[in-house]
Amino acid sequence: MVTSALLGTDRRTPPGGERGSAGAYALLDAAAAQTVRRRAGLRPARATRRPEPAPEDPRPPLPAAAARRLTTLLSDRPGTAGGGRRGSAPDLMELLPQWLATANARGFAAPPHALPALLDAARGRTDLRPAALRFAGPRALWLARLNPDWRFALRASAASGDVPVPPGSGAAQRVRRLWDEGLFAERVGLLSSLRARDPADARALLASTWATERAEDRLMFLDSLRTGLEPGDEPFLEQALTDRSRNVRATAAELLTALPHSALAARMGARAATCVSLDRSLTPPAIVVEPPYECDAAMERDGVVARPPAGRGERSWWFGQLAEAAPLATWSVRLAGRTPEEIVALPVSEGWQSELHAAWCRAAVRQRDGAWARALLGAPTAPEAGGPGAVSLAERAKLLGTLGPGERAEWVAGFIATHGLSEAFQLLGVCAVPWAVPLGRAVVDALDIARDAGSYPWSFSGVMGLAERCLDPADAGRLDGLLAIPDESEDASPGAGGYWAEAFQRLVTTLRLRAAMTEELRAG
Repeated sequence: MVTSALLGTDRRTPPGGERGSAGAYALLDAAAAQTVRRRAGLRPARATRRPEPAPEDPRPPLPAAAARRLTTLLSDRPGTAGGGRRGSAPDLMELLPQWLATANARGFAAPPHALPALLDAARGRTDLRPAALRFAGPRALWLARLNPDWRFALRASAASGDVPVPPGSGAAQRVRRLWDEGLFAERVGLLSSLRARDPADARALLASTWATERAEDRLMFLDSLRTGLEPGDEPFLEQALTDRSRNVRATAAELLTALPHSALAARMGARAATCVSLDRSLTPPAIVVEPPYECDAAMERDGVVARPPAGRGERSWWFGQLAEAAPLATWSVRLAGRTPEEIVALPVSEGWQSELHAAWCRAAVRQRDGAWARALLGAPTAPEAGGPGAVSLAERAKLLGTLGPGERAEWVAGFIATHGLSEAFQLLGVCAVPWAVPLGRAVVDALDIARDAGSYPWSFSGVMGLAERCLDPADAGRLDGLLAIPDESEDASPGAGGYWAEAFQRLVTTLRLRAAMTEELRAG
């Protein structure tokens, strides 16, 4: 019958059938009868064991209004209005991460009926997974064991360190068994969980099997030591400097340089100091750089990569690595007790300034040194919009990450007030949410100036999207005056006023929606 159906009844007459349309109908009737016979003759399979009941979630339930809001957020699908325009309606899926963060902070449990949609949303967006799985709780993991599409939740839970350290008597034996027999993600999760509770025990557990682990596994395990890195990790990391894997050696060296008082940091500082001196015969005094002439075996052991990338000189490549790894306190001692601001202000001879300052930028980020970050950033109102070492927006954003939230927001606000929004997107991404009042005011004022200039809002769509998610909802009232369509000047882009009014309407609507979401969650 299958062959006749594939070839056609005109070419292959089914048994007992005939050609033509009558044969086709007869074939379908025979197939239907065969299907009934097959189903009727099926023998019942052995009954499987019913799943264990889902665990209880002890957290309080969501308030009714918040539960309805969650359903709305999960049912939203991304899309645009006609012509590619977003329209004035808020993008609900972009508000889901913020909603989840607030719900988790208040300790609510997810409604059971929302768990499938929540898991589907987390499956499609990896950035949602940590918050979504925390909110979904133990029942989400129970569901994930029953549906292959949601198995990512089991892997994510293990990899995020949510594998609990077994309590009670015999806990050490259970930890040992999970470490020896668990899946890789479970082992990483166990190590991270144990690391947060007892760094020394976690380090001892890792050392017990270190020699037998695969190189790629050693690298991942070593990377987990970034959390809670402490001086007690130094002996283990020093041992890892002789590892067979180049990547493991490089990671160990990087972690040791993040410990300013480690022996490796001292060795790198001594090497870097011999390359830098202060020439007092010049007016004003200037920094003189004499990069190393060779990369010896001891330097390579301490993490210096001998072979430079294409287009980079060997000596400058080696010097940059030494200066980056040296403790920043080295330079005040080497340069006559000067402060970071005074050191950064010193001229550097023979074109070494960009190389030296870029290395200081990387060191300030790695060592989380706010004083050096401020010196390298400079004033936000400076013509170059940053210090001479801040060679890119990405590096400025990293330097800002070493400062406190208030100081960070103040610097970015000054940057925007002076230079506008064209280069501010990356800088805004490192600021705490909701934005501080001065920062929010600076962003709104800059958007207003751009609107008055008559340009299209598409150039500022990224900043506008950030503003929808990051502006303080209390600022919505200040924006009402921007909702009207402005009069267009002769040199303005046609129709730009209408687009701006629509964009500001969406911004105001989103801010008020965020305020309502917060109030609904606060009601519980």
